[in-house]
Amino acid sequence: MAIDPTIQDPALLRRLLRAKDRMDAASHEEWPVERLARVSGVSEAHFARSFKQAFGTPPHRYLLTRRIERAMALLRETDRPITDIAFETGWASLGTFGRTFRDITGSSPSAIRARGKATPHELGRVPVCIVNAAHRPHLTTAVSEKRRLAADGTNEPEQPQEIP
Repeated sequence: MAIDPTIQDPALLRRLLRAKDRMDAASHEEWPVERLARVSGVSEAHFARSFKQAFGTPPHRYLLTRRIERAMALLRETDRPITDIAFETGWASLGTFGRTFRDITGSSPSAIRARGKATPHELGRVPVCIVNAAHRPHLTTAVSEKRRLAADGTNEPEQPQEIP
């Protein structure tokens, strides 16, 4: 994730990076904007606006990406139950985890696990940062927006019909 060059204040960038690093280190924890703003030493509105400007994504979407990324790695690399992985990566409900995971990756957690077991891994020679970037989910649209778009207009208001 590249930092937006239009943000010029190095002190603000350091504070934003501090919050981002905390989310990376403990993505399983709850990180409401209020808590992140406290870590950064700025107001909630300023934090949310500055974070999105600096990193190109809102804080909540960034956190979702990290959680899904971690869950994908655990699914590929371990045989632990999917329920354990869901709770370890910060989800309060298995249903929410499965639905969000499928919305973001296009596959269920069990399908990702099966696909990982079916393909031989020659990733030992590839740097971990490259492997992580290749497997990082591309969360550019809010999950709820993806669901609405997938419904293909079912949320459109009905057109009034003319009575002859």
